[in-house]
Amino acid sequence: MAGKKKTNDQAPTMEVSRRTGMILTVVLTVLAVIFIFPIFLVLMNSFKNKLYISDAPFAFPTAETFSGISNYIEGINKTGLLMAAGRSLFITVFSVIAIVLLTSMAAWWITRVTGKISSVLYYLFVFAMIVPFQMVMFTLSKVTDIMGLGNPIGIIFVYVGFGAGLSVFMFCGFIKAIPVSLEEAAMIDGCNPIQIFFRVVVPVLRPTMITVAILNAMWIWNDYLLPTLVLDSSAPTIPMAVQYLRGGYGSIDMGAMMAMLVLAILPIIVFYLSCQKYIIKGVAAGAVKG
Repeated sequence: MAGKKKTNDQAPTMEVSRRTGMILTVVLTVLAVIFIFPIFLVLMNSFKNKLYISDAPFAFPTAETFSGISNYIEGINKTGLLMAAGRSLFITVFSVIAIVLLTSMAAWWITRVTGKISSVLYYLFVFAMIVPFQMVMFTLSKVTDIMGLGNPIGIIFVYVGFGAGLSVFMFCGFIKAIPVSLEEAAMIDGCNPIQIFFRVVVPVLRPTMITVAILNAMWIWNDYLLPTLVLDSSAPTIPMAVQYLRGGYGSIDMGAMMAMLVLAILPIIVFYLSCQKYIIKGVAAGAVKG
């Protein structure tokens, strides 16, 4: 009788769980469609003649409106997208490497060397996360001009400064969960601080490092405002190059722009999908309280 009663009690619970799962599935499916639809709309319109995009943006290409890859060829020729893509790749790769390496070392020092100086530095990094970019954009533009940072190499230093806040915050949260005994054992074995960091700390930090790299890569690759303020117009990144399709008096070559937007977002989408499994793991690890 007890077993039958227990089975009867579990039935309503399982039914509620099943209904909750179905509701969540429907809600998440709707949200996924909402987020994917703009990307699909851009992709669809990139194969339509520019004369028909504004008139029927939601219509599928037909024999009359289909333009093949002519929008892609025209857009690449007008914007110099290949050179811009190489420049964006250079800036993104080296900025991410510098951010991951320097901020992880800074976070390790801040976490392990307790004192007023390390505490002040930590809160300064955290404060940098909440300062709106609009507050410093004009000053930043002036400073970069004075220091000669208006080039693809100089902007890397600017990105390191802006990316340090969130990166240090995440690394500090994870390093607090690493047992100090691991580093003490390495020190007893004769390792100096540099060897301890690269041989002991870095392997443990790998999930958070990958997460920080992914988040910063997506931000730097898609960033438009900062390169526009810092870089010279003769050395554009992909977001800057796409804007060259805007003509005078508000005229826009919509077909070429749609095609260039597809080419601009495609690499970062592939990169994100291939690395997304590390994001939740790294964010959860970096959120550990010390």
